[in-house]
Amino acid sequence: MSKLKLYQNIEFDHLRTLQDPLADQLVSVLVKNPELITQINSWVEIPDEIEASYPAAFQHFFNFYLKQNEFPEEILAQGQKIFDQKGDLYLAMLGFYSLPYAYAFGDGAEVLVRSKRILNDIGRRLGETGTFILDIFEPGAFLTKKKAYLTCAKVRLIHAFSRYFISKYAHDWNDSFGKPINQEDLIGTNLSFSLIVIRGWKKMGFSVSSHEVSVIMLYWKWVGRLMGIQEKYWPDNPKEAFALEKLIRRRHVKSTTAGHQLIQALIAYYKSSIPDPLISGQVVPILNFFLGKEVSQALNIQSSIPVNGELLGLVFKFSGWKAYGTAKGYTQIARQNESNQKALYGDKLEIKLPELNRS
Repeated sequence: MSKLKLYQNIEFDHLRTLQDPLADQLVSVLVKNPELITQINSWVEIPDEIEASYPAAFQHFFNFYLKQNEFPEEILAQGQKIFDQKGDLYLAMLGFYSLPYAYAFGDGAEVLVRSKRILNDIGRRLGETGTFILDIFEPGAFLTKKKAYLTCAKVRLIHAFSRYFISKYAHDWNDSFGKPINQEDLIGTNLSFSLIVIRGWKKMGFSVSSHEVSVIMLYWKWVGRLMGIQEKYWPDNPKEAFALEKLIRRRHVKSTTAGHQLIQALIAYYKSSIPDPLISGQVVPILNFFLGKEVSQALNIQSSIPVNGELLGLVFKFSGWKAYGTAKGYTQIARQNESNQKALYGDKLEIKLPELNRS
């Protein structure tokens, strides 16, 4: 049955009331037992067996991952091959399209702006997003290398921590925003990391086969499952993906102070940190090009400088060659990413749960 019938306001209004009970129940236990947070952060991967001495919510959450035995092996291998070939362009689209696109979704931006790290430590936050992507697209991820399961589990719990802190301490939260990091927000984020990346490649004139589109969307269906997203609403074909993105965009793109703060922080960071002057000197025009008129207006960013998509594609390709070499692939990208992080922060950035004060 086509999922187009599901893509209605009444369905998605309901999704704004739904969160992720499995993760939320565990976080309510972790805040009372912070030593468990330290233990999770010390893991390299999820242990093969979760001992019965752990709290029930702890067992239920991590056993969910240990029971994922029917994984889409061929899709995972093919998705990792695509990233190996286009990883630099994938990361570029996350930074210049996916993330700023998400900032225009007003109600979701209200969650992001309440994380002071996004505004005040944006470089580290972007670095952690890159770590997440590199973990889930590492050759062998989910198949022979199990670290990716732990990465998904920790990001899922970080979302749950955000929900917990907002519910407890954000007294300015407005119920009209929906519940923090609800199912619609999660689906929209998954789309921005998949469909929007593909759309960005096409905007620059790169050919993307229907097979590649299918593989990337199915890859993120799998990741979405591990992130607590209801698969019922994930599109099964390009027509459904287009309709789903259009519905969420129509429902949520709007001008908000939160969105303006987030995009200005991102622009300032790019202008000061991107080493390639062809990109750092044209940040706003490039963002306008990818985001389009509607989203750019919502974010209150404007430029009269036109951008040629094919030329921009060459600039990004050339930038990738300078950063990773002509034989760039996953290994080179991951190695350079780690080197950059060590130079900036003294160590490789890892996905970690927030350590809580035990006093």
